[in-house]
Amino acid sequence: MTINFRVIGAAIAVAAIPAFVNADVDWDVSVPWSPKEFHSINAENFARKVEEETNGQVVMTVHAGGALGIRANESLRALEDGAVQMAEYALFQQVGEVPLLGIESIPFLIKDYAQLRKMHKFVRPAWEKELQKRNQKALYIVPWPSQNFFTKEPVASMADLGGVRFRTYDANTATMIERLGGVPLQLNNADVVPALATGKISAAMTSGSTAAANKYWQFLNHTYNTNHLWASNGMAVNLDAWNELTDEQRSTIERVAAEMEPEFWAISEAEHAKRMQELIDNGMTVSAPTEQLLSDMRRETANMANDFGKRVAGSAVIIENFRAAINN
Repeated sequence: MTINFRVIGAAIAVAAIPAFVNADVDWDVSVPWSPKEFHSINAENFARKVEEETNGQVVMTVHAGGALGIRANESLRALEDGAVQMAEYALFQQVGEVPLLGIESIPFLIKDYAQLRKMHKFVRPAWEKELQKRNQKALYIVPWPSQNFFTKEPVASMADLGGVRFRTYDANTATMIERLGGVPLQLNNADVVPALATGKISAAMTSGSTAAANKYWQFLNHTYNTNHLWASNGMAVNLDAWNELTDEQRSTIERVAAEMEPEFWAISEAEHAKRMQELIDNGMTVSAPTEQLLSDMRRETANMANDFGKRVAGSAVIIENFRAAINN
């Protein structure tokens, strides 16, 4: 069986690959991020490598920028229902479907990439089990870089956040902003710039990668590297489509995913410094949060890990094991 996935925007690389037999089945990959985002570029590179390794039997069509009409927070459901064969999506944006996917966004639970790797060691088997229940399989999982607050006005403490309309991701981040005195508004990535342009929001949290890709400097002035949470994306495949592949095709795709995932993590780690400099070059200030703001944030979110453990089945033991592993 031959599966066809063409990679949009990769004409040069595809041209270098010999012509193959036309596909019986056309698969598409939904990606909600801008084509400039490193996650979108990872998806295209993954597709290209799979095509090479399967001798053209598997060719991917990556639709970046939400081109298929699938919103970021609807990706898991769309994949489960078979609306698309593959999708790359932010795990934290799917917590309405699988609450455990929000464990990384518990404020200040995870400090850095080293700790994030430890968390994944404990939580990934549970994630994969939950996704399987939802008729899909994760091929690779890659984090966004360090998180930041982006604001129009300077912020020195939580007092400066009072009444500020703030883009958030999920229930965890909405609760955090509420406790800091702000007004949270959960928005998909594609909706942030229009909200900034119309004044619906005047602050946002995200990575430097997303801020740079969407030119936040057109609307906001200040960047604070709060590093308050971590967030990962997963590339997943619908199990009905997956099971139509031959054993050899499945094995090859799994091998390519396992080989490329560490490379994608390395790209993520390099993104932060690069994008912070891009923001500076375009007129934004970039700094660490003040000690007062950081103290306020930690104080107001101190019990959120315990709350999450009580609310989300299976999460308490994962948090406990993770904390033991980092000696916290």
